[in-house]
Amino acid sequence: MFKKIPYLNNFRLVCLLYAMVSVFCWQYKYFGNRYNNYSIFEQVYNHARAQTNLYAFYPNEYFDSNHYGPAFSIIVAPFALLPTMWGFLLWNIANAVIFIYAVRLLPINDKAKMLLLLCCSIEFANAQHAIQFNPIIAAFIIFAFVLVEKRREEWGTLFIILGTFIKLYPIAGLMFFMFSKRKKAFIAWCVVWSVVWFCAPMLISSPQFILQSYADWWHSLHDKNLQNMTLLSAQDLSVMGVLRRITSNLNVPNLPFLIAAAACLGFSLLRFSQYRYLNFRLCILSSALITVVIFSTGSEPPTYIIATAGAILYLLLQPQPYTKTTIALFIAIALFAALVSTDAIPAFIRKPYLSRYAVKVWPYIAVWGKLVYDMLFKNFNGKVYMQPQLSENNEEALLMA
Repeated sequence: MFKKIPYLNNFRLVCLLYAMVSVFCWQYKYFGNRYNNYSIFEQVYNHARAQTNLYAFYPNEYFDSNHYGPAFSIIVAPFALLPTMWGFLLWNIANAVIFIYAVRLLPINDKAKMLLLLCCSIEFANAQHAIQFNPIIAAFIIFAFVLVEKRREEWGTLFIILGTFIKLYPIAGLMFFMFSKRKKAFIAWCVVWSVVWFCAPMLISSPQFILQSYADWWHSLHDKNLQNMTLLSAQDLSVMGVLRRITSNLNVPNLPFLIAAAACLGFSLLRFSQYRYLNFRLCILSSALITVVIFSTGSEPPTYIIATAGAILYLLLQPQPYTKTTIALFIAIALFAALVSTDAIPAFIRKPYLSRYAVKVWPYIAVWGKLVYDMLFKNFNGKVYMQPQLSENNEEALLMA
């Protein structure tokens, strides 16, 4: 089946696609003076240097406000130090390069990597169009998984902690602790990197200002969460948000759903006999990428590059030939869900129906439900086409290479 698709045999073409998307979005936004999000990003560095509130509104500089952690001021510094035009261009390119590199590191075969990148391309374009950090957030979670697989906990935990200090989502990477062969090192390095990234912004500012900024960040996230929970919000594209919209009930609580999701993942991680199978561990990675998005009230259309990477990875792990259900989910995730919040769907359909009821989230809920069922009940000792051909004896040796 896949031999007939030339793009799956030419990595350069896929890289070219991502580069073209990145450059197109840059020129469209920059020359059209539509790069508000990047203005927020670069000003995080400048405000940290000047020790002015990182989460206040600055209507003379941009609209909206920053919601990333103080550590982001260090990450964005190389771009903010450049003229806006070139910093913005490099920002887009960095999102593409880092995301592609993360996918290339996954322990699946090359054709699966190409298909994953192709299926994520529309959501990647959505993220680039919105000038987001989400492709890198997805990459951080993947980096953490791959590095823990390679017993490089000192670097895997770096991406978990750094990502958490920026946008919380990569905290899901702590699940990979269960697969670590060096659990003491995992814990120790989490502590080390927590200290490093907690203090790092102080290098360009002051301890007092950064300590206050962490408190400000907490209040910013709390306020944003309350603002998101409306029936007409472009955010809250979550399981809870779907129910709030369908029932027209703003009082649908978050906590029961968060507890249920945590319980599903927790019970899955109690299946210690399945840890030896790469399929199972990859499913845990997929669940981490999907769960942090569909159970977050802060999720919006550009966030879904993270969930899409997880959903497509999981679908690629299904036995071939694919069932009609799997093919339908591929189409729903890679095409329908990616386009449902864009101008590709006429506004008279999109706004009163698809956006109103958060239809974009529905295919991800279906995939997540199927994934959780597999993690709880499936025996993962079967072979999967999309994986490298590994025996139980040489699987670990290949990952360590």
